[in-house]
Amino acid sequence: MDDDQHETLGDRQFIGRRGGEVVTLVGGDVLAAVPEARRAAEESRQELRFDFLDDSAVLALLRRRHQDEEAMFRAGLAHGMPLALVGFGAAIYWGGVAQYWETSTHRTAYLAVAGVVVAVQLILFVRSAASHWGDPVRQNLRARARRYREIAHLARSAGAEVPAHYPHYGPYPFAAKFRPEADDHDQPESEGSDGH
Repeated sequence: MDDDQHETLGDRQFIGRRGGEVVTLVGGDVLAAVPEARRAAEESRQELRFDFLDDSAVLALLRRRHQDEEAMFRAGLAHGMPLALVGFGAAIYWGGVAQYWETSTHRTAYLAVAGVVVAVQLILFVRSAASHWGDPVRQNLRARARRYREIAHLARSAGAEVPAHYPHYGPYPFAAKFRPEADDHDQPESEGSDGH
């Protein structure tokens, strides 16, 4: 999140996933009022080394989760768009021109060059995706954000005043495995990894 965007957010606001909408944090006391959600938060606190009822820690977590999502989108766009354009262009050129060339040597050379260019871009795309999805600190962030979402949905289903789909982002079905050995080097003090 850039500084301008951060300054426009209120003390208890973060950017939700859908269309960049501003979402207001549901207080930990609202979640803790539901026994099942409080129990899940307390069990998760030990497992994921994070206090899911600490409003400042959760707010920092959700803001960082949005930054992580934006970084993944930018990386995917930076490598995915050129890959798609070059791959599509190479296929169209092959279908409209190159396959009708008279000599097979020229066709083979075209396929070889096009294959190398597409393969290089594919490797760059996969490497970029792996660096974002595979980073253990980011995986810990996603695992905590996913668990917070589960706790919030549990509280909502038990009658707590939690907006539908809160906190307005997906469950991170992939790359959200908690890795206790990872150093949470970019975590604010209030989210310390020592279980408080």
